[in-house]
Amino acid sequence: MERNWNKKDEQLKKFTQNNDGEEMASNEGTKISNDENTLKAGERGPTLHEDFLFQEKLGHFDRERIPERVVHARGYGAHGEFRLYKSLAHLTKASFLQDPNKVTPVFVRFSQVAGSRGANETNRDVRGFAAKFYTEEGNFDLVGNNIPVFFIQDSIKFPDLIHAVKPEPHNEIPQGQTAHDTFWDFIGSNTESAHMMMWIMSDRTIPRSFRMMEGFGVHTFRLVNREGTSHFVKFHWKPVLGAHSLTWDEAQKIGGADPDYHRRDLWENIEMGNFAEYELGIQVIAEDDEFMFDFDILDATKLWPEEEVPVQIIGKMTLNRNVDNVFAETEQIALHPGQIVPGIDFSNDPLLQGRIFSYADTQLYRVGTNYQELPINRPVCPIHNNQRDGQGRITINRGQVAYHKNSLADNTPSEVPPEEGGFSTYRSTVKGFKERKTAPSFKDHYSQARLFWNSMSPVEKDHIIEAFSFELGKVKTPYVRQHVVDMLGRISSELAAIVAKEVAVNRPKEKQVDVTESSPALSLMNQVRYPNTLKVGVIIDKGFAGSLTEGIIAQLEEAELIPVFIGEELGDVQGTDGVSVSIDDTFLTGSPLLYDGLLVVGGKEPSRYFERKARTFIRDTYNHFKPIGALGQGAEIVGSTGISGKPGVLVDEDDTNFADDFISAMATMRFWERVYRKA
Repeated sequence: MERNWNKKDEQLKKFTQNNDGEEMASNEGTKISNDENTLKAGERGPTLHEDFLFQEKLGHFDRERIPERVVHARGYGAHGEFRLYKSLAHLTKASFLQDPNKVTPVFVRFSQVAGSRGANETNRDVRGFAAKFYTEEGNFDLVGNNIPVFFIQDSIKFPDLIHAVKPEPHNEIPQGQTAHDTFWDFIGSNTESAHMMMWIMSDRTIPRSFRMMEGFGVHTFRLVNREGTSHFVKFHWKPVLGAHSLTWDEAQKIGGADPDYHRRDLWENIEMGNFAEYELGIQVIAEDDEFMFDFDILDATKLWPEEEVPVQIIGKMTLNRNVDNVFAETEQIALHPGQIVPGIDFSNDPLLQGRIFSYADTQLYRVGTNYQELPINRPVCPIHNNQRDGQGRITINRGQVAYHKNSLADNTPSEVPPEEGGFSTYRSTVKGFKERKTAPSFKDHYSQARLFWNSMSPVEKDHIIEAFSFELGKVKTPYVRQHVVDMLGRISSELAAIVAKEVAVNRPKEKQVDVTESSPALSLMNQVRYPNTLKVGVIIDKGFAGSLTEGIIAQLEEAELIPVFIGEELGDVQGTDGVSVSIDDTFLTGSPLLYDGLLVVGGKEPSRYFERKARTFIRDTYNHFKPIGALGQGAEIVGSTGISGKPGVLVDEDDTNFADDFISAMATMRFWERVYRKA
C-alpha cells in the first residue's frame, strides 16, 4: 500500500537496504562466486581453515541474537504519527504539545511482561504499551502498560517481583504465566499488590487486540509551562475502537491455533489500511492540590479515579506503517521512561525513580554503549556533545576537542539556556531525613482494590472469580492459597468465600464491610463498540445462494467488517446466479477462535464432513458468546444445533433488515445473556 513518509521515516530510509536484484558480496565487499559450498581439500575432503567467506558467514550467524529483555521480551511494534487537538501551552512548554498543525513521528512497541520471546501472545499477562515520540527537542518515551497501576510501590522490589513471576528456577515452569506458587507467594506476602492482582485477574490481561487495548503511563509525571508552573499529570491512551477482551477459554485455545495472534492482527490490519488509532488523554492535578485526595498521587499502586480527576483528550496517535525489519526496529528499540524533553519532568514516585536508572542500564547492557545511535533510536533533531567511542560507534567525530569547557573550539558544543530550549529541572522543594521508609500515605492497600471489584459488572465479576479459581488452583502449597484468599477477604467477602470453596481453603473469618463506591470507567462493559475491522467467518459451500450472499457481504464490507470465507478446501467455490468466492481458510487451517462472529451460508448439497465441521465452528462460537448469522441453506445447519432464537443468533427469513441486524450484533461483540451468574 502507499505510504506517507514522515521525518523519522525519511531518516530511516537512509539505513534501509533491499537485496532484490543485487549481486552477492561479503560484508567486506568481496563478490561471492559460490555460497553453496565451503572450501575443501578435494570434493570429499576436509574444510580448509582459510575459507574466510565461511568464517564471516558463520561467525556473524553465531552472534545474530542479543540478550532478550528480562521483562517485555515478547513484543511487536509499528510506526505512526501523533497529532495534537489543541495547544497545551498553558500546561507545558514541550514543543510537540504546542501546535495542533504539527505532526510528531512515533514508534510503539506492545509487549508481554512475563513471557520470553517465544511465549504465546494470548497468555494472561500485563501488556506493555510503550511509545517513542521523535520530537524536535529530542525523544520523549512514554513507557507504560495496559493497566494503570503496578504491583509494587518502590523500585527496589522490582527484581523480587520478576523473580517470582518468571518460571520457577528449579524446573523452568510455567512459561509466561502467573499460575504458580512463587508468584502467588509474592502476592500473598506483599499486600501492596492487592489492587494490581484484581486487574490481572480481570479481562484486561487477555485483550482482544493491541488495537483494542488501553494504555497508561502508570506513573505521575509533571508538566511545566514557560512560566515555570508545574502540574502533576498521568497519561492515558484510549483506543478509538474501544477496549475489548477475549474470553479465558478463547485465550488459552488461541495459543495453540495461532500463537502470533496479536502481532498478526496488527500487521494485517495496518497492511489493509485499517490503521490502529488511540487518543491521548491526560489527568491533571494542580501542585497546590497534591494532598487533597484520600490516596497518595505518587503511589504507583493507585489510580486517579476518572470521576474525581477527568481525563482530558488532547490528541490522536495513528499507527500507519509496519516495520521493515523486526530485529532492527522492534527488537533494538530502546524505550526508557527517563527520556523526557523540556516541559515534562519527573515526580517523586519511588517506582518511577528506579525505572529512570534501570531501563537505561538495561539498554546499555542489552543493545550496547551506543544504542542511541541506532536508526530506530536516533532522534530527528541534531545531536552534538562530547561523548565518544564505545563498542559499535557509528558517528565519526571530527576535531581534537571532546571536553567542556574548552578554548580550542570556542567552548563548543555550547550549553543552551532554558529560555532558548535547554532542559531545566523543575525546582521542587525537598526536605526530610535520609531514611528507608514507606510513607504512611502509601499504606492503604485495599481501598482501590475494593473500588475495582465494585466497579465490575456481574459478568466481569464471574470472570475474576474464575480467574482466581484457576490461578490458585494451580498453586500446590495450601498456605499460599490461604494467604491470597485472606487478602481477598479484605476486598470482598463474596469473592473470598467463592474462591475459598473452589481452592479448598478456609473462608476468611474477618468479614469485609460492604463498600458501594464504584468507578464506571473501570468496567470494560462501558466501552464504545464498533463493528469496524472485526472478522466474520463465512462458512460457505458450492451451490450457495449467490445473489443473496453477495448482497449481504457487500453490506458487511461497507460497515468495515472483514469477511473470511471458510470451506472444505482452498480454491474458488461457485454459487448460484454466476457468483463465486475464493476460500481464505479451510476447516483445518481456520478456527472459530480466530473470528469475531460467524455467518453460515452453507451450500446446495453439503457433505457430511462440511456439516460436521460447520456445527463444530457454530458450537464453539456460540460458547464464546459471539454473534452467529445464517443465510439460505445455512439456516438448516444452524437450526440443527438447537440454538436458533437464542441471543445473538440471527436467521435470515427474507428479512430486509438482516444485514443491519447482523452488523449491530457484531458491534455488540458478546451476548452474555447466554451465561448465568455463578452462585
